[in-house]
Amino acid sequence: MEIYEPKEDSYFLSEIIKDYLKKRDKKIKILDMGSGSGIQAEAALTKTNDVLAVDINEKAVTLLKNKGIKTKYSDLFSNVSGKFDLIIFNPPYLPEEDYEGTKTKNVTTGGKEGYELLLKFLIESKKYLKENGKILIIFSSLTNKKIIDKTLEKLNYKFNCLETKRLFFEEIYVYLIENG
Repeated sequence: MEIYEPKEDSYFLSEIIKDYLKKRDKKIKILDMGSGSGIQAEAALTKTNDVLAVDINEKAVTLLKNKGIKTKYSDLFSNVSGKFDLIIFNPPYLPEEDYEGTKTKNVTTGGKEGYELLLKFLIESKKYLKENGKILIIFSSLTNKKIIDKTLEKLNYKFNCLETKRLFFEEIYVYLIENG
């Protein structure tokens, strides 16, 4: 499995994280879900030392540990314990394409429709948020925003779109989510 190399979406989310954390207490406890190259964990580490990065990719886990980032192997929350003030997730969010190779599919595809992994994350995440905990996610217009919004409403999350960015063939959304 390849490690997802940061692209426009990663850099976009990273800047939003840095800006968001400027206004937060240094004692914030952060989980970077699906950390990949570690760009979001590194952005979070500019504010606090209490960052845990997790990834399903053993190569990514090794890379992150070599960077000195506290890291665990985990399939979403399977190896995570505790509660967090902030959970960051830049998930694979693209719909499955028949022509796409296995190497890239594992780091870019969020399921047949693109949103399945993100929905599973949202359902599981409630158990890992502190009382006033928040989630920052990024996803694409190719992922079906209406389904993400309906799921957030069904899970009784409050959410708003912090930023959008138009890329070549899609629009990227960054959401701030909190318990309702």
